[in-house]
Amino acid sequence: MRLFDDEAAPGGLPDNRLRHPLAEAFGGLPAAWAELAQGFLVSAAGQRLCALVDKRRAEGVEVYPADPLRALRSLTPERVKVVILGQDPYHGPGEAQGLAFSVPEGVKIPPSLRNIRRELVDDLGIALPAAGDLGPWVDAGVLLLNTSLTVERDRPASHARAGWVDFTDALIDGVARDRSSKVFLLWGAHAQQKAPRIHAAGPMHGVLMSNHPSPLSARRPPVPFLGSRPFSQANALLRERGAEPVDWSLTRR
Repeated sequence: MRLFDDEAAPGGLPDNRLRHPLAEAFGGLPAAWAELAQGFLVSAAGQRLCALVDKRRAEGVEVYPADPLRALRSLTPERVKVVILGQDPYHGPGEAQGLAFSVPEGVKIPPSLRNIRRELVDDLGIALPAAGDLGPWVDAGVLLLNTSLTVERDRPASHARAGWVDFTDALIDGVARDRSSKVFLLWGAHAQQKAPRIHAAGPMHGVLMSNHPSPLSARRPPVPFLGSRPFSQANALLRERGAEPVDWSLTRR
């Protein structure tokens, strides 16, 4: 069963609503994630999460994105070089596509992504495409993850306490257990709560923390996102550990 179609919703935006029971999104993952995902799915937290999300959908609430676990489908822990961790998906129609901060081609670029793109230019001088699709970063080994993987329309952080944190804790643990060096970019307070888990895995991984790129916090202390140069810093940490840097260009390979 396809979890995401290229149909347009009213207004010409991609129809990115979750349209199947949430448990179905946990199927079809690479073997490296499958055991972890199924373990969560049968847990009490997983059962509560699925029941809540399915109930809200049955009540007519729009839940995004169509494929909440898309970020895991083409990367395995050993292929991950950098993890970008945010808060939760975009909460407007057509925006969230299962990759943190990314939007489909043709969708207006949200403010957080505008700040990410601005920082990318200031940091590395990279020429930017018109579209806000961050898929090329996935190809380069960047896991685009949020601490919560679903959200309700016009209700940011609506599923922040629904149970996703248990699952994303397990994902972070799974990535950090891989012995190849990685860098974790933790953007915002929700993401930074994962830092102790990463440090506990050992010194082979780098951790860089800043405020969330949202306009509400991108310029604020303690570590403003704008000016933090996360992309060049991540590559410097990878090189220090003998790992290949990330190609941060946004052109398809």
